[in-house]
Amino acid sequence: MKYYYFLLLYLFCMGCQKPGRQSSSLLTNKFNDTTLQTIYTAQDERQTSVLLPYLTHADASYRQEAAQAFASVQDSQAITSLTPLLTDPESTVRRAAAYALGQTGKASVEEILQAAIEKETVAAVNAELLEALGKCATQKGLETLVKYDFPDPIVQAGQAWGIYRAHSRPLQFKTALPKIISLLSSPSPETRLAASHFLARTTKLDITPHTEAVLTAVQIDPSPEVRMAAALALSKSKATHLPEEVAGIMETEPDYRVRLNSLRALTNQVWILVKPIVWRALTDKNINVALTAADLIAGKSTPEEAPELLQKAEQTLRWRVRASLLATAMKQHPDKKQVLSSIQERYQQTNNFYEKAALLSAAAKDIAGASFVEQETFAAQIPVVRTYGIEALTQLRSEKNFPSNQKKHFANLFQRTISSGDIAAVGITAGILRQPELNFKADFTNTSFLKTALDKLVLPRDNEAYQEVAKTVAYFEGKPEPAAPKNPFSHPIDWNLVKSIPANQKVAIQTNRGEVILQLFVEQAPGTVANFVLLARNGFFNDKNFHRVVPNFVIQGGDPRGDGWGGRDYAIRSEFANLRYREGFVGMASAGKDTESCQWFITHSPTPHLDGRYTIFAKVVKGLEVLPLLEVGDKIIEVRMQ
Repeated sequence: MKYYYFLLLYLFCMGCQKPGRQSSSLLTNKFNDTTLQTIYTAQDERQTSVLLPYLTHADASYRQEAAQAFASVQDSQAITSLTPLLTDPESTVRRAAAYALGQTGKASVEEILQAAIEKETVAAVNAELLEALGKCATQKGLETLVKYDFPDPIVQAGQAWGIYRAHSRPLQFKTALPKIISLLSSPSPETRLAASHFLARTTKLDITPHTEAVLTAVQIDPSPEVRMAAALALSKSKATHLPEEVAGIMETEPDYRVRLNSLRALTNQVWILVKPIVWRALTDKNINVALTAADLIAGKSTPEEAPELLQKAEQTLRWRVRASLLATAMKQHPDKKQVLSSIQERYQQTNNFYEKAALLSAAAKDIAGASFVEQETFAAQIPVVRTYGIEALTQLRSEKNFPSNQKKHFANLFQRTISSGDIAAVGITAGILRQPELNFKADFTNTSFLKTALDKLVLPRDNEAYQEVAKTVAYFEGKPEPAAPKNPFSHPIDWNLVKSIPANQKVAIQTNRGEVILQLFVEQAPGTVANFVLLARNGFFNDKNFHRVVPNFVIQGGDPRGDGWGGRDYAIRSEFANLRYREGFVGMASAGKDTESCQWFITHSPTPHLDGRYTIFAKVVKGLEVLPLLEVGDKIIEVRMQ
């Protein structure tokens, strides 16, 4: 009898559902709803005309989804239709409209957003409006943002993020700086995070008068994410006691990201005062901190220290640190043959192709290594070695003291490289040929080889190289730089595959450093997730390398070439849901909007400058401790669905 009552209860609950919509608890994900498929297909195909009617749909959830879609479409023609949604009865719709309007980046929506802020009563929506205002702000809009005083922590955080978003616009921040300093001591960790990132990422700031406030944040803020951003902001201070303070932070700070950014804060300090701190950091237990120290040494050390650099390089067991120190020694050491000999010996001993590539970069720090680099580059069968070698040669040619008797040889070398047809070699070399100060126009009276190379490139696969060559052709012809080509829509979303993916689908990435578990965001980025799942099920990512690791930024993989220039024969569309890059979030690498393919990255820490610009499609739910262990060349052993 009890089963009979359960059946009645089930039928009653089903009867309470809206027509055409099913209970989400009974679905794999929300895309069993065909209307949502239509909305997301229109987003994917950038069909404004299909989306606009849904902005006035009777169902608020469809209005919300359609408004959200315009955050990816970014069609300014939709501004007029999105504006009325800022007074929609449903707060979720108002928030989606605010986000979409912010994504346009158009100053024309500034007054629209300001008017909505004055009337909005829901904290989350007001926060979204304030952040959107920052994305579109003129100087007047920024001053309005700064003048607000919100006691609600959610709204205050929105204000702080709004001011942060304005930092990338060509504005003056004289009045914003004191406001941000006051927000740096807010009880709200989200507000402090936004404030610290403004200080860290806004160019041409002088925070010297506020050094103590920022130092306090670095030393005692309970959030390591605030501490690390505030530490980076210290690079904008001229305070003479900073080296002493940083030395203390390096001794006591448990989070490697804070130590790393504290080192970066020493960039503008007197080298003799910071040298002991930096040398000690070379042996930090975290490889990313040691690499940062090596990079700092490259920019600060003197020729007198070159022998010591060479000695340090020979002593370290970390190949990336060693390669960096050898590069600095190659540039500064009076005995180039001695350093080159050490580089060549390491090159022959290692079986790590990424180490070989780094050693070619090191050898090219002086013309004495050019012959070795050229020989190994053109003999290399592995793309990553060849790519690094070409890049090293172009950087060598860019040096101000490059010998004139080598210029013709390098011009012939670069023409040979362009004609090779290798996508990375073509893209990298094309970039240097249009540097006006190098005057390659005098070397090439016939540039047909460039047009031939351009004709051989295939879109969308070769988009990045295509852009480089097209710009170079225009440069030689004296024409304006062409706009980036728009990838043709050729890879529609596989809705049958999407519907089969649970909303909480997990993926295991087995690496040689440990396992990382992701949760996919199929409901926020269905096209991207479907692409990733299909590639994973086909074993595409297995045995690939993490080809890029930027300390306290990202680790990147998924490239079939292993050098960052590889992709598939198709491109998928960018999907900009209202998500933020925090530690362990997974995004798609691209060469611009709608150029994504198979490369993806995982963030080491919050990276708000990527928000709304690179598709977020997953986050790490287990294995965060593995991320700082991963190095260039580490292996993606297997990617499997769970």
